[in-house]
Amino acid sequence: MKFTTLIVFMFLITVPVWAQLSSYDYVVSQDGSGDFVTVQEALDAVPDIRNHVTRILIKNGIYKEKLVLSGSKTNVFLIGEDKMRTVLTHDDYADKLNQFGERIGTSGSSSFYIYGDGFRAQNITFENSSGPVGQAVAVRVDADQVVFDNCRFLGFQDTLYPHGKNSRQYYRQCYIEGTTDFIFGWSTAVFEDCEIFSKKGGQYITAASTEQGQSFGFVFLNCHLTGDAPSGTVYLGRPWRDYAKTVYVNCEMDQHIHSQGWHNWGKTHAETTAYYAEYQSTGIGANTNNRANWTHQLTDAQAKDYELTKIFDGWNPNEEKSVEP
Repeated sequence: MKFTTLIVFMFLITVPVWAQLSSYDYVVSQDGSGDFVTVQEALDAVPDIRNHVTRILIKNGIYKEKLVLSGSKTNVFLIGEDKMRTVLTHDDYADKLNQFGERIGTSGSSSFYIYGDGFRAQNITFENSSGPVGQAVAVRVDADQVVFDNCRFLGFQDTLYPHGKNSRQYYRQCYIEGTTDFIFGWSTAVFEDCEIFSKKGGQYITAASTEQGQSFGFVFLNCHLTGDAPSGTVYLGRPWRDYAKTVYVNCEMDQHIHSQGWHNWGKTHAETTAYYAEYQSTGIGANTNNRANWTHQLTDAQAKDYELTKIFDGWNPNEEKSVEP
C-alpha cells in the first residue's frame, strides 16, 4: 500500500461519519456560516418527493425549534456535528394550552414531527425539555423506513412516539431515556445496541399499541437497560392497546427491572391478546423465575424470526440503499 493511500485510509477510519461525506446539500449553523440558521428552514428547502438523498449537516448548537418534516420531504438525512452538542429541542407538554385555550395533548407536545419517508438521522440529540410535567414527546415518527443512528432521545413521560401504524423504524446505538411509557405507539420499531435508561419516578419502559394482526411491534436486540429508578420498580412494558407486542432479545437488564417483568395495565383480558416475550437476556433484572405467567420465553427456533429483514418485511436498514456513497 502506498504511503499516501495509507494516510487517506487512516483518515477515513478516524474521523466521524459525517466528515467522511464528500458534500452536503445544506449546512445549518447558528453563526450564519451555513446556508441556514434554523433547522426548519433547511427542512422546508428540501425539494418535494426527491428520489435522491438530501444531506443536511447541522453544526453544534442548541436549536430550540418545534420542527415538522412534511410528508413531501422524502429521503432527508440529518447529520449532526456531535451528538452531545447538536441538540434539537422544544418544551411543549400535553397540558399546555394553545392560543385558543385548548389543551394541546400528547401528540401536540412533540418537539419534532417526522412524516417524510426515508428519513435518517445521525449524531443528534432530540429533546423535550419541559421536564416532569406529564406527557411530553421529543419525537413523533409517522414516516416509513426511518433510521436513527447514534442519536439521543431525552425526556420524561412519553419521550419517543413511533406513531405510524404502517411505519418501520430502526434505532441503532441510540440512547433513550424517560420515566413512564417513554417508548410508545403503533409502529414496528427495532432498537439494536441501544441504551434504554429509566429515570426516577417511572415504572414502565414501553406502552405498545400494536394493531391486531401486525406481526411485530417493538423489538429490542442486544440493548442495555439501565437507570437510576429504584431496584425492582420498572416494568418492561404494559399494553396501551390490547394487541401490544414487545420482545427483548439478548438484552442486559439491570436491577431496576421488576421481577414480574410485565404489567397488564389492569386489563386482564389483554393477557390473552398482548404478546410479550424475552430471549436469553442477562443481568439481575433478567431473572425469569417470577415473570408474569401470561408472558413468553422464546425458543431458539422462535428467536430466529427476530432478524431485521423478517421484522421489516424485506427492508434492511443496514444496506442504506437511500444513502449514496
